[in-house]
Amino acid sequence: MLNKLVNAPGLKDSTTRRQLLTGGLTLGTTLAVGTTAMAVRADPQGADASIHQEIDFKASPSRIYECLLSQKQFAAFTKSPAQIHREAGGPFKLFGGRIGGRNIELIPDERIVQAWRVEAWPPGIYSIARFELKAQDSGCRIVFDHTGFPPADREGLNSGWSKMYWNPLRKYLDS
Repeated sequence: MLNKLVNAPGLKDSTTRRQLLTGGLTLGTTLAVGTTAMAVRADPQGADASIHQEIDFKASPSRIYECLLSQKQFAAFTKSPAQIHREAGGPFKLFGGRIGGRNIELIPDERIVQAWRVEAWPPGIYSIARFELKAQDSGCRIVFDHTGFPPADREGLNSGWSKMYWNPLRKYLDS
């Protein structure tokens, strides 16, 4: 899927194919797919701003993948409006538009990588949210990494993932 994004007609940027495939988006990168351009840059002082979380669920990787990428299921577990286009390069708006971005890489039932931003961030600031879905026993472990966000937002984002994603998702899956 990422190959489709990387090789898409109209892809114009200074980023190499290798940087996109390995997640090495760098300061000042502009990604253009078709007629939509998206600047992806990290605050140079926040290069080390990151969050790593590992969360276990009693649901299959397939079920978790669907919950995260189905706008109907995402809206059901968060109780907030969601618009999600399920293809690499496709945009998303979550929590009524307070969070937005684009799907960068989608490997069904295994991985979701998103250029992700909070609406209140300055224009052009995108972080990378990476969801690795690992089957285990009768469930799934999400190995989650969030990088490249403004360092001042780390504490709020770190607690926000549990409050806005993991806890509501667990409650939704258990119902």
